[in-house]
Amino acid sequence: MEIQSAFNAGLQGFQRASTGITEATVNINRQTTANREQVAAAENDVRQAEAPEQNRPTQPQAPSVEQSLVQLTSESRNAEANVRSVQAADQALGTIIDVRV
Repeated sequence: MEIQSAFNAGLQGFQRASTGITEATVNINRQTTANREQVAAAENDVRQAEAPEQNRPTQPQAPSVEQSLVQLTSESRNAEANVRSVQAADQALGTIIDVRV
């Protein structure tokens, strides 16, 4: 395998992991906000128990906080592995340059 392709593969893997970390973080934030809204709505429903039920728009089902935390941990480890791959390619390139000089 060429050093350049190992470097590129590690970089692309790191970018994918970074995107996955961002996605998991957004899902955790959305779920936390949705949970807060549900608690507020439940408190409001208790206060207005006799009011007619209003049609609330349904939001797409986001992954649970637990699933997002697992994804966050997995993507974090994936990023670490890809960083090690980039470091190994960098060290190999440095060794080749030292040998040729």
